[in-house]
Amino acid sequence: MSTEQLVAAGPQARPAHRSAADAPPAVRVEGVSQVFERDRPPVLDGVDLTVAPGEFVCLVGASGCGKSTLLNLLAGLVEPTAGRVEVSARRPALMFQEPALLPWLTASGNVELALKARGVKRAERRTEAARLLSLVNLADQGGKRVHELSGGMRQRVALARSLAQDSKVLLMDEPFAALDAITRDVLHVELARVWAEQQLSVVFVTHNVREAVRLGSRVVLMGSRPGRIVREWQVDLPQPRTIESPGVSALAAEITHELHREISRHGH
Repeated sequence: MSTEQLVAAGPQARPAHRSAADAPPAVRVEGVSQVFERDRPPVLDGVDLTVAPGEFVCLVGASGCGKSTLLNLLAGLVEPTAGRVEVSARRPALMFQEPALLPWLTASGNVELALKARGVKRAERRTEAARLLSLVNLADQGGKRVHELSGGMRQRVALARSLAQDSKVLLMDEPFAALDAITRDVLHVELARVWAEQQLSVVFVTHNVREAVRLGSRVVLMGSRPGRIVREWQVDLPQPRTIESPGVSALAAEITHELHREISRHGH
């Protein structure tokens, strides 16, 4: 099956050794609450979330609803105050809004550093870094330093660096928020392709509802004060999609309406 067919068909078309029903979830969150200050309301309260292998789940919600806190819990950066968090990958890959590349290294060098941290032998790092950069369409940019790369290129390098961790779970915290609309649209296409090719499970935080519908196989709306899951939508739209696709626009309008209702309830 070609890459285009994989993207169009979604994760259900990907080869698997056992059925999705038999496979353990990539991510499981059960009854999770998070309190940072004793005298303050919880940031998260009673959150339950399951992400299936190969699923692309987008989290949307108002600022301060706990989306990034939930992502940090999945990444193992903080421990939950209550409840349980299980991630199938020993070390899920994490990608932030800022690429956070080391400016004194080349694009290839930044990816090789992640490979070194993973324990890849020195003789193999250059070849593997080249493969990963090629995967994100930067095959001829490996020798450039960070200041020579555009914002979109830097985020592609950051994605390649995340993939260098060889994890099947990718956590993304608004990675395209700082990019212009055209560059963001190009990277949507790239991410959808990489997701299909690498058979990843993705949890993607965004404020952009259309972006969530464009990319996700499921969209999860979080409420505020405390952070909790309010509603979910299964995105049964064929890939490839665009922001302008009629189905994307209609579902995004429905989710945006629910988001506005949730915001008005809590006086954001």
